Amino acid sequence: MSDRPSAPRTVPRQDDGDVPSTAPRPPLDRTCDVLVVGGGPAGSAAAIHAARSGRETVVVDMRTFPRDKTCGDGLTPRAVAALDELGAGHLLADRPAHRGLKLHGFGGSVTAPWPTGGGFPGRGSAVTRMSLDAALLGLAADAGAEVLQGVKAVDVDHTTGLVTSVTCEGPGGRFTVRPRVLLLAEGVRSSLARDLGVVWLRGLVHGVAARSYCSTPRGDEPWIHSHLELRDDDGTAQPGYGWIFPLGGDRVNLGCGALSTAARPARVNTRRLLTQYAGQCREEWSLGEPEDVAGALLPMGGAVTRVAGVNWAALGDTAACVNPLNGEGIDYALETARDVVALLDDAARTPDGLRHLWPAHLRERYGAAFSLARRLATVLTMPGLLAAVGPVGMRTPGLMGTAARLMGNLVTPADTDVVARLWRGAGRLSAGADRVLAAESRPLFGRV
Repeated sequence: MSDRPSAPRTVPRQDDGDVPSTAPRPPLDRTCDVLVVGGGPAGSAAAIHAARSGRETVVVDMRTFPRDKTCGDGLTPRAVAALDELGAGHLLADRPAHRGLKLHGFGGSVTAPWPTGGGFPGRGSAVTRMSLDAALLGLAADAGAEVLQGVKAVDVDHTTGLVTSVTCEGPGGRFTVRPRVLLLAEGVRSSLARDLGVVWLRGLVHGVAARSYCSTPRGDEPWIHSHLELRDDDGTAQPGYGWIFPLGGDRVNLGCGALSTAARPARVNTRRLLTQYAGQCREEWSLGEPEDVAGALLPMGGAVTRVAGVNWAALGDTAACVNPLNGEGIDYALETARDVVALLDDAARTPDGLRHLWPAHLRERYGAAFSLARRLATVLTMPGLLAAVGPVGMRTPGLMGTAARLMGNLVTPADTDVVARLWRGAGRLSAGADRVLAAESRPLFGRV
């Protein structure tokens, strides 16, 4: 570990604004305790924790911040709690406080407040990824991490079974970083992750989505709105759901998404569906035209072939840590960043390092909930199912409130109510079935 002084901040602490540009410098080979590849929430949070623990930390990201990232921009109470724990709760000070969900469809509407009195705050929020990611990366620099923007990790040397070096390329040319530990936070389609054996299993349930930004006088609405029944302009039912996340002021994030599997692919053009959805909501919300429309694929539920080696680990989206029932990933990004850094001392004391320790931790923490959520999400891809059960749910507000809690994974080990006990028990049964019956075809965070 290094006693070097903190590196100068390269990203401003405020949520918005231009990032100061720096002239390209001659590339310098270097060593460090922790190299983080990717400057999103998982990477920045990992860098913050690593730097605060006294480790010499370097973060590289191919983009220059602030930069856009396709996302719904919503933060569940779980994500708000993770930001608070990181010491970044102040980033939400001027953001809307969402009380819960308003669910619409099948001839009715239900209001489902976020639960209170548990392990998470009774509020969510929303902030654009352009703002959030730049602010978190700035906090990483403030913590003492060296932040290198516009730098891509292009190759990794792991011929000995250990990651010994990572080749990076930036404005000044190529250089080599030799880290003690490599943390991957670029996303599951990262070429560096693939080189290390992290492959997304796209045959399992995953999300397809498109998002946009719209002007509206209702940008300060304290509720997230979700439309569970989408139809095209001819009135034909479409797979998927729509969302409106108020961002404060005069703007909302409006988007739509659908679940897909290899057996039942989502045959929907999400961008076209988004345009139709915006048109159908225009009068009620006084919406402007959708802007900055962008699409994304969402790996979910730990559906990857591998998440760790002796001295490397995959975090957040790179480890497919996305909730299969709501597409949320920022909470898991922040949590996995915290947890992997907390395990580094233990990993250093064992010959296998993180190879078994990290996937075992992920399975212990998320395995049961993710396994059950994947099964439920897969069932929801069955044609006509939601249309059959949706009207029943809309007539049962208590049921929809419970569904909102479970979809947000707002159940903690400390919760002792009936719903929590049933959810945890069903999750354990589902994860056990995965291990016994489908360890190869439905792996959780890599094959055991």
